[in-house]
Amino acid sequence: MSDKEQRFNFKDLLDIMAKLRGEGGCPWDREQTHESLRQYMLEESYEVVDAINHKDDDELKEELGDVLLQVVFHAQIAAEQNRFTIQDVIDNICRKMISRHTHIFGDDTADTVAQVLDNWERIKSDEKGFDTHTERMKAIPSILPALMRSYKVQKKAAAVGFDWDDVKDAISKVDEELQEFKDVYLSENYGKIVEELGDLLFAIVNVARFLDIQPELALNEATEKFIKRFEYIENSAKGAGKRLEDMSLKEMDELWEQAKL
Repeated sequence: MSDKEQRFNFKDLLDIMAKLRGEGGCPWDREQTHESLRQYMLEESYEVVDAINHKDDDELKEELGDVLLQVVFHAQIAAEQNRFTIQDVIDNICRKMISRHTHIFGDDTADTVAQVLDNWERIKSDEKGFDTHTERMKAIPSILPALMRSYKVQKKAAAVGFDWDDVKDAISKVDEELQEFKDVYLSENYGKIVEELGDLLFAIVNVARFLDIQPELALNEATEKFIKRFEYIENSAKGAGKRLEDMSLKEMDELWEQAKL
């Protein structure tokens, strides 16, 4: 059987990683630590999401493999230090899935998605030993993208009734925060400007939550739309033998409006 025809399994992946980290292995792999690998876990996770957005199975298959490699890499480092093994990782996640799906593996009942999520949060809180709702908020990783983290924090607050009655109230709060930002943005108080801009962004995220829209995804779509329209401006300028740097804002804005059509 040729190398291309050979079907590797999970043990093969573990053996490969152990060899790369072992005596006579790869110099780069051998010097890596949990800390040095952090950026790669983030990058590979984002690339998985990008593959999902592209609806590309081949790309998704590859990127999921890259994330799996990171998991195995970290487990190998930990095993070398006698801290835990990949088996411990697998055992832990299996136990977590069983314990948090008591409506499947236990005696609880959950016939709707909302009931499933309520059970999950209740069981998670018991496992973590959270005594207050503030502790639940603080447990949301600060490393998350700011839009995503603020969305999650707001959901925690809403779960106990600290929320607007209607999306119109949330939109009014955006108007209020926008006015407060306008009141300070020309001042020399940089700290206050940052504070008010942050409040405005937080209020916008709240509107997104009411409408069940992930603000991170909405902003990404807006960014992609901007790039496409900017590309139209640049291509139109090239077609007319012009450089963007030599065009006026009025000329570029006219092309921008054309790009919307």
